[in-house]
Amino acid sequence: MLDVRAINVSYGNIHAVRDVSLRVESGEIVTIIGANGAGKSTILKTLVGLLRSATGDILFEGKSIAALPTATIVSHGIALVPEGRRIFPRLSTLDNLLLGAYGHAKNDIRKDLTAVLEMFPRLADRKSQLAGTLSGGEQQMLAIGRALMSRPRLLLLDEPSMGLAPLLVNQIFETILDINEQGTTVLLVEQNARIALAVADRGYVIETGKIVLTDDAEVLAGNEQVRYAYLGEDSSTA
Repeated sequence: MLDVRAINVSYGNIHAVRDVSLRVESGEIVTIIGANGAGKSTILKTLVGLLRSATGDILFEGKSIAALPTATIVSHGIALVPEGRRIFPRLSTLDNLLLGAYGHAKNDIRKDLTAVLEMFPRLADRKSQLAGTLSGGEQQMLAIGRALMSRPRLLLLDEPSMGLAPLLVNQIFETILDINEQGTTVLLVEQNARIALAVADRGYVIETGKIVLTDDAEVLAGNEQVRYAYLGEDSSTA
């Protein structure tokens, strides 16, 4: 479904992503784990056209999207849930959701809105509430719901656990599994490596802009280097 080929992305003189290649097959949950500042979010922003790679290519369902504008990429079936949620705080919950369906037919919007509100009953209870007054967990639900309103075949999630209590983190990741089981492929960027590897099929480990490890998620979770660096285990627990 997604084939990223040797992309390089810089912020001025800072080379943030270095020759990164990765793939995501239809139906998978794939995760990218790594420390803060390793380049994870930069990869996702590049996939949706918010940043541009100086080299390489990005293929989605066999066609290059590397030079396409973000709106076109979204229309092709890729949606990003950004780090920090980036909801519109002065708009209602309902209006935030409807923005995700911009340009869709009214009948499709009604159907998709019903599905999203069934998935997130708390949003249904807060349709008229200003999004900025929602709790952190509710705002994350809203950000995911808004992305789902665009009918993505590939959902990109950037740090969905950030700032959430453990119980809410578990709820969000249960929802991610449900979304995947309903047919949406997921590429997940996450600092909480333990839960990311628990839900993913495969994973990539990135350090200072480079992919240094890739394997099945279960194998990575048992890798000594990953356990020590990202799962909070030390030699006494090995």
